[in-house]
Amino acid sequence: MNAVGDFVVSLLAVLGGLFCLLGSLGLAKLPDVFMRLHGPSKATTLGVGCAALASVVYFTIRTSAPSLGGLLVILFVVMTTPVSAHLIATAALHRRLPQWRRDEDQP
Repeated sequence: MNAVGDFVVSLLAVLGGLFCLLGSLGLAKLPDVFMRLHGPSKATTLGVGCAALASVVYFTIRTSAPSLGGLLVILFVVMTTPVSAHLIATAALHRRLPQWRRDEDQP
C-alpha cells in the first residue's frame, strides 16, 4: 500500500471513530429522547459510514479488486437509520414523553 492510501484509510478511520464518539456522547448527555435521537441517527451514522469506507478503500487497494461489502454496510445503515429514528420518535410522541424546554430565565 502506498502513502496516500495509508493516509486516506487512516483519516477515514479516525474520522469514523470521532463521529461515533460524538454520537455516543450525544446519546448519553442530551436531555430528552427527541434530542437523543440526533446523536445516533446523525453523527454515529456518519461515523459508521467513514469506518466502512475506510475498510472499502483498504481492501480495494490491498487486493487490487473492488471491495463491495463495506458499501453494502453503508447502504444498509443509511437506509435503516431514518426508519428506526422515526419509529422511536413516534413511540415517544405516542407515550407523551416530556420534551425539554428552555426556561426564559436561563441564558
